[in-house]
Amino acid sequence: MNQNLLFTCAGRRNYLINYFKDALNGNGKIFAADQTLLAPALVDADVAITLPNIHEENYISSLKKFIIKHKISAVVSLNDFELPILSKHKTVLENTGTKVILSNEGVINIAFDKMETFNFIKQIGLNTPKTYTNFKAAKSAINNGTLKFPLVVKRRWGSASVDIDFPETMEELELAFTLQQLKLKKSKLKAVSQHDFDNAILIQEKLDGKEYGIDILNDFEGNYIGTFVREKLSMRSGETDRAISVIDPKFETLGKTIATHLKHFGNLDCDVFTVNSELFVLDLNPRFGGGYPFSHEAGINIAAIYIDWLNNIVDVNKHNQYKAGFIFSKCDRLLKIS
Repeated sequence: MNQNLLFTCAGRRNYLINYFKDALNGNGKIFAADQTLLAPALVDADVAITLPNIHEENYISSLKKFIIKHKISAVVSLNDFELPILSKHKTVLENTGTKVILSNEGVINIAFDKMETFNFIKQIGLNTPKTYTNFKAAKSAINNGTLKFPLVVKRRWGSASVDIDFPETMEELELAFTLQQLKLKKSKLKAVSQHDFDNAILIQEKLDGKEYGIDILNDFEGNYIGTFVREKLSMRSGETDRAISVIDPKFETLGKTIATHLKHFGNLDCDVFTVNSELFVLDLNPRFGGGYPFSHEAGINIAAIYIDWLNNIVDVNKHNQYKAGFIFSKCDRLLKIS
């Protein structure tokens, strides 16, 4: 059965476009959208389009019209800031007959609000770094030895890789916290933060250990499928640059715990640290992350799994050939925009 897939906010995710093109094997088309035709991922799509900025009033109506016109079977968002918007309008969009591969508003809120992430992880019995939104409370914790430098200072809402500071003294912490607040007032997250601006910056324990990225896969009804792990060997601009695939039962247990409680749909990108043999969960991102290619190349073809599920094929075990010990490294390529 032919499937036409639309990737919104496609940006630089060329690898996803090509993975899904391979999975379709000619039985449908890949549409990629961005607010500019200069987005690199649009080069590799079968059809490239522009849509309004996700914050414009006509974004959802424009998206809906495109879905209907081109008979889009499924929509996949690749942008943290778009997820809350699509989740609010998921029913409206799916009334066109498409499948919006996106978790419900509750899941999106847990992931988008890093304090909600902290609370969720603690509630399900997993470890996560000590986290504060109140400067005085964090200062008190430092003074009584509960919290120790170095620390992490970052925004509560949005992408965790944006504007992170690592203060090592009280003076640096005060400066970093104040600067983050000033930057937030000028950022596109101002609107989402203003209802609780005094608690919009996180002060978090900085973990010293090995960092892992994991893909936790649920089906489109929220049922757990599997966990796929890579140890991060190096990072660049907030994304994994080099990694090695890992198979370890303790990660499988952690992934299943998160999946069965969160009930997300599709892929969940997650950051985990190991400290003294214990696992600590940092972030939950209910979408394909920048580290997915490392999982894909190590043998889990989530693109093909999505296509099978859209075609009502339940048995997808053939697409899981995940193996440990595979090392991959990203590199850039130059694309001509025509």
